[in-house]
Amino acid sequence: MSSKKQAIFISSLVILWYSSNIGVILLNKFLLSNYGFRFPIFLTMCHMAACAILSYISIVFLKVVPLQTLKSKSQFVKIATLSVVFCGSVVGGNISLRYLAVSFNQAVGATTPFFTALFAYLATLKREAWVTYAALVPVVTGVVIASGGEPSFHFFGFVMCISATAARAFKSVLQGILLSSEGEKLNSMNLLLYMSPIAILVLLPAALIMEPNVVDDTLSLGREHKFMWLLLLVNSVMAYSANLSNFLVTKHTSALTLQVLTSLTLFFLVLCVLHNYFPNY
Repeated sequence: MSSKKQAIFISSLVILWYSSNIGVILLNKFLLSNYGFRFPIFLTMCHMAACAILSYISIVFLKVVPLQTLKSKSQFVKIATLSVVFCGSVVGGNISLRYLAVSFNQAVGATTPFFTALFAYLATLKREAWVTYAALVPVVTGVVIASGGEPSFHFFGFVMCISATAARAFKSVLQGILLSSEGEKLNSMNLLLYMSPIAILVLLPAALIMEPNVVDDTLSLGREHKFMWLLLLVNSVMAYSANLSNFLVTKHTSALTLQVLTSLTLFFLVLCVLHNYFPNY
């Protein structure tokens, strides 16, 4: 593939990733806060179910990519770890949306490159240029300032958000290893296929314990709001698109690049948040 085609391909992936993530975030917020669907763990499980089903259909029936088999126990452990970390990041993020505004939630998420650089060094002992680390300082500083002036600041929501951010960074590093390691390389769709069922197994008992009335309440909401099931379906499909494009962008760039790209968008959200606190700024 020529460099021009490669650039167009990666740009298309980034656009798909951005649009999918924005859609998922807004629909998550709408379902969790405005629609009365207060079950973030079950919502994440729906996302993973969609990822498993759509990946299976794409690989087995549509033959989009060939089916790959796991080669070692070590590879399975890494995928299982990725699944657990992913569950933690998404559930934590969804829980934080119940307490924090979307703009502030995403502003905190702008610190993801900082955690990514840290975990990448710890996992691979690979150091980035000092300029890269220096560029992360203003982002972290901006989030600290925003946190101090956030009118709807909620400590538990903030803790969940920063925990989800750190987990998201670790996930990016781990998935980068799984997507690029010569001995254990998987393509993005196969990685999602193997990761999703494990995530469902992790989320199911958590949902039953922490959200015991989820089935009855979901059915009740479905009867009360005629578009409930459609919104849940669209949200789950968009989550599949977001996860798949996330893997693809990581594979064709790097974990840190992915998170820096995220921060380019979140930078403007931070400015908007700061503007709300300092109108004359």
